[in-house]
Amino acid sequence: MKEVYLDNAATTPMTPEVIDEMTTQMKDAWGNASTGYSYGRNAKLVLENSRHVLAQSINADDNEIVITSGGTESDNTAIIQTAFARQKLGKHIITTAIEHEAVLKPLHFLEEHGFEVTYLPVDENGNISLTDFKAALRDDTILVTIMSGNNEVGSRMPIHEIGEILKDHQAWFHTDAVQAYGLLPIDVKADHIDMLSTSAHKLNGPKMIGFLYRRDGINFPSFIKGGDQETKRRAGTENVPAVAAFAKAVSIDTPEEKKRRQERYYHFKKKIVQGLRDNGVDFDVNGEIKPDNLNHVLNLWFKGISTYVMQTDLDLAGIAVSGGSACTAGSIEPSHVLTAMYGADSPRISQSIRISFGALNTDEDIDKLINAVVKIVNKLKKINGGEE
Repeated sequence: MKEVYLDNAATTPMTPEVIDEMTTQMKDAWGNASTGYSYGRNAKLVLENSRHVLAQSINADDNEIVITSGGTESDNTAIIQTAFARQKLGKHIITTAIEHEAVLKPLHFLEEHGFEVTYLPVDENGNISLTDFKAALRDDTILVTIMSGNNEVGSRMPIHEIGEILKDHQAWFHTDAVQAYGLLPIDVKADHIDMLSTSAHKLNGPKMIGFLYRRDGINFPSFIKGGDQETKRRAGTENVPAVAAFAKAVSIDTPEEKKRRQERYYHFKKKIVQGLRDNGVDFDVNGEIKPDNLNHVLNLWFKGISTYVMQTDLDLAGIAVSGGSACTAGSIEPSHVLTAMYGADSPRISQSIRISFGALNTDEDIDKLINAVVKIVNKLKKINGGEE
């Protein structure tokens, strides 16, 4: 049985080109990039060439890219270090109710230390209101941290508009771009972004590597204490082979490729929705389907069927999907994203699955998913006497 992987918002498989680059550099650039002899100089060259590729991908300068262990470290660093470094200017922070836990938990930590956080609500499509944002912005706001796109429903935040509003305000603007980085064009200068988080494993790169973009002039102490690597901004010997593999993945993911993938994933979304409708499946889309959202994410409410049952039956059929964010998998807590969108009493909270596409998915994979869902729904109808 051919297995189908449709949980690419959780992680993506490394492509052969990326694996080849990483293994090559494990053999050729294993030296410590902080040393001055030939092994170190060789590693340093690979590191800085890779940094240049990463910087160019978001229209940043090379010295603005800080290598980290991934999105969680980048988010924690930007949020916690900004708060403590700027608390004399104010202790107010703005975010949204549907951020990733890597943003929400550092903010909860800061609330325990006297900071005030405004959580902007979202509508039933997972969108915030710029009117709400402007109303929440205060003279003592020191940080705004709003994701570029949501990892559970694919809604896209008005990053450019927020950056325009903040360009003359004291607040620094951070965006968690972990889901968006591999799909959407990002220009940190045009969007007035001060800090941006990424993670390689979301775009067919290795795990435990990412970067934090810190605009030149954004200063705070290193979050990780130790050596003076990354020009004293992040302690710890750089994982040069993983950085090189990350850069390889980014070089493959050109602007043209991003556009092609967005169009292809949009096609997959429409195909699934139409296929399920044609077969009489009772479902609804959580959020909305529109071309400029994060099209690799599709969240569906299967009415009357628990998330656990649908996910388990699909797994038995050889299809991997998610019940929500992978970082809360196994938790009995409901999705905070769907709760924010529909309310804690909505049946969607316990009857929805997330399908997320990747570069290796095909139309045949989508056909298999549609057929499997139809079989599961029909089986449950028979078990329940014709009622779901």
